[in-house]
Amino acid sequence: MTILYALIARGKDVLCEYTAVSGNFPTVTRLLLGKIPRGEDGKRSYVYDAHVFHYIVADRLTYLCMTDDPQQKRFRAPFAYLNDIKDRFLTRYGRESAHTAIAFAMNEEFSGILKRQMDYFNSPDAAASSAVQAKLDDVRNVMIQNVDLVLERGEKLELLVDKTADLQHSAFKFERSSRQLRHEMLWRRIRCYLLITGLIVALILLISASACGFDFHGCGKR
Repeated sequence: MTILYALIARGKDVLCEYTAVSGNFPTVTRLLLGKIPRGEDGKRSYVYDAHVFHYIVADRLTYLCMTDDPQQKRFRAPFAYLNDIKDRFLTRYGRESAHTAIAFAMNEEFSGILKRQMDYFNSPDAAASSAVQAKLDDVRNVMIQNVDLVLERGEKLELLVDKTADLQHSAFKFERSSRQLRHEMLWRRIRCYLLITGLIVALILLISASACGFDFHGCGKR
């Protein structure tokens, strides 16, 4: 999973952005920004075509990035990246400037930081670094929705992780049942092998006894 695009916005106003590739995703992000519930802090992930949009809302500011590979369900690196640029942005500008700045006021200066940190979090070393791991403590499985449906229906983006805990519990129960089933099947096979082995031994003894006598004296005389 590679981070390809990022922005920081206040409502619909984009304060800065950076993209490593070309495409129509800036248009998609503008539509998404207009539908994200204001005043509700949180994090979400949404699928669009062959990409996934991840965002964090904190104190009326939206930190968003786009990644490829929607089949990859672990979103640790994107959210670690978003937390990192959030901290850097607020340290540099503060909340007051962020809440009053006009569109693209920070783009010239901060787009370079978006790129630099994007390159870092896309590197193989980032996943193993302690700095990244510290950002992942509150990141768990994030369920995703196809954003096409949201845009077509004109609905606001809804929380999709309400049932995550239930799903994880069900998955644990299924995994435990699977282990028990495998264990039971293994013992069934062992018992079957022992039964077959016993039958073969008994059959050999029976044939030998019929040919040599039960005390095998017939075979001894030969």
